Amino acid sequence: MHIDLARERKAHWMSLARDLLPTAEAAPRGTPVAFGLAVRSGGEFVLAVRYRDEAECADLLGQVAEGDADADIRHIGQVYAQSQPPDPAERLRTRVRPLRPGLSIANANVTAGTLGAFVTDADDVRYALSNWHVLAGPASTDAGDPILQPAPYDGGTAVDEVGTLDRTAPLDPAGTNTVDAALCLLDEPQVDAIYPIGTVTRTAPAEGGEQVAKIGRTTGTTAGHVTAVELDGVRVGYGEELGELTFDNQIEVEGEAGAFSAGGDSGSLVYTDDAVAIGLLFAGSQTGGPDGTGLTFVNPIDDVLRALEVRLLQP
Repeated sequence: MHIDLARERKAHWMSLARDLLPTAEAAPRGTPVAFGLAVRSGGEFVLAVRYRDEAECADLLGQVAEGDADADIRHIGQVYAQSQPPDPAERLRTRVRPLRPGLSIANANVTAGTLGAFVTDADDVRYALSNWHVLAGPASTDAGDPILQPAPYDGGTAVDEVGTLDRTAPLDPAGTNTVDAALCLLDEPQVDAIYPIGTVTRTAPAEGGEQVAKIGRTTGTTAGHVTAVELDGVRVGYGEELGELTFDNQIEVEGEAGAFSAGGDSGSLVYTDDAVAIGLLFAGSQTGGPDGTGLTFVNPIDDVLRALEVRLLQP
């Protein structure tokens, strides 16, 4: 169907879900189902439905299957912010200077995440871009906190400080979020901004179906494709301190050969085959997808850059 009609169907089912499904006390503004747009061959769009537990929403799923026979319905299980690394990739978790994309990085009070990109503000000051839960983390952290490369989980100590926490896009536990992003003000502006695909200096919104890649500290360079866009109501676990947060307008990516990402890849820049950035990786599930290895969730890059008032570094 045309994208406008798909958006109408999405709005219809989201409204119905809010009426039919009980919400958890920890996430009163969310439901256990996320709705978005999935792309089909030929540029056609269908309703995308992503659910965590069938028992929570079986009646609704049945109604969707009957009312939208072409809907792309997938079980994704619990989605987590990906800062907990299960199996680090050694070459990206060591101390590397000058800094480059894909390296292990984190606040001194966080485990580990990924340096996604280098950006500049209106005054041409250089920063490293990653997620809020990588560069800020606990709610008690403040601007000026030390940022380490490699991250603490990978052996980083005070001597590995590369900058300080600067600005963040705050997360709202009681409302709806769009981005999980923060900046590290670099001590040394000399950086290596080359990705496996070359320089990435342009951005574009994801339209669905794009072939994409990323380089992250846990799984290195992986390939995938965009399987859904404009996903609203994605609930992401942030641990005991924040609980579950709800995100709208997210991008879903499926790996080409196994999972596209794993814990510790949070903060990776996701880009297309022609070196155009589409998003900032921030979360993933351990189930879902055709091979059951999980799906990855990505903030739209233009939303991230707007929220932080920066642009990609132009070498």
